[in-house]
Amino acid sequence: MRIKQRVISEKRPPFIVAEISANHNNNLNRALKLVYEAKKAGADAVKLQTYKANTITLKSKNKEFLINDKKSIWHGKYLYDLYKQGSTPWGWHKKIFDYAKKNKIICFSSPFDEEAVDFLDKLNCPAFKIASFENNHFPLMKKIISKKKPAIISTGASKLQDIRNIVNFFKRKKFKNFALLKCTSSYPSSATESNLKTISDLRKKFNIEVGLSDHTPGIGSAIIAIAYGATIIEKHFTLSRKGGGLDDSFSIEPNELSLLVEESRRAWLSKGKTFYGITKSEKKSLIFKRSIFTTKNIKKGEIFSKENISIVRPGFGTSPINFKKFIGKKALTNIKKAKPLKLSYLKR
Repeated sequence: MRIKQRVISEKRPPFIVAEISANHNNNLNRALKLVYEAKKAGADAVKLQTYKANTITLKSKNKEFLINDKKSIWHGKYLYDLYKQGSTPWGWHKKIFDYAKKNKIICFSSPFDEEAVDFLDKLNCPAFKIASFENNHFPLMKKIISKKKPAIISTGASKLQDIRNIVNFFKRKKFKNFALLKCTSSYPSSATESNLKTISDLRKKFNIEVGLSDHTPGIGSAIIAIAYGATIIEKHFTLSRKGGGLDDSFSIEPNELSLLVEESRRAWLSKGKTFYGITKSEKKSLIFKRSIFTTKNIKKGEIFSKENISIVRPGFGTSPINFKKFIGKKALTNIKKAKPLKLSYLKR
């Protein structure tokens, strides 16, 4: 997969996305500061959300529209009021996109309706993200496909058949430049419900790039996801969790984003390849491993015994597994004390 010039694959470090969401707290300067801090932290991209409250829900005080989960950070809010407060004003988008371009960081967005797709396309938005709660909105996805730009699809609150329906929909449209994100759609989400092994299974089932949209506290889950093949990591990003915004409490701060970038690249490098043997750097450490050495001067024809050879450090002699092969056998040559034994010294 490719977004602009950035290739996304297991051959490259993970693509790190800082999700701004509602963390601008209705302040354009704060939104621009988030872009700046994301770039400074080393993120590959920042992401916005593009919607209007009246196209995502109804302005209603009916009980169905009230968030009544006492554990929710948005408990007691009506959907319309929540989205009105959290939306990014459309008039800000160009300024944010231009600022991101100036700071050489990719900026893209999640459109929540067809109008938003057209709006973003006019701003040369390089990719589209389909949110978990929109991944059954097939008219929206059809509109996104029509723009022929990369798409990233979150899979929160979805069964396997739901995901299969999405993938088949894109493939029937002969659209290949898309990826899936494993996601647990609770805010914050629990590590125990992350089920990150699903990432490798999704890749195996659908043969496409798979990443993680992570709502757990900290960066531990994101780092583990890389071991399972995640090539995209998306985390909500804020200047401060004490900022009072809608999403601030489950977002990571600039120092944590920097750590995520650093550790995700280290985790990616650590995956390496299947390898058994001695690495280049380990050769210097053989001094600390055991092998067979002489403990006395040994003359040609002399019998090897526990009195003149021993298993000691360093590891420059033959392996200790060969110790019994020497005992009772004659030396083929003179060997000085404290020299590593070789099998070629052994008379067969």
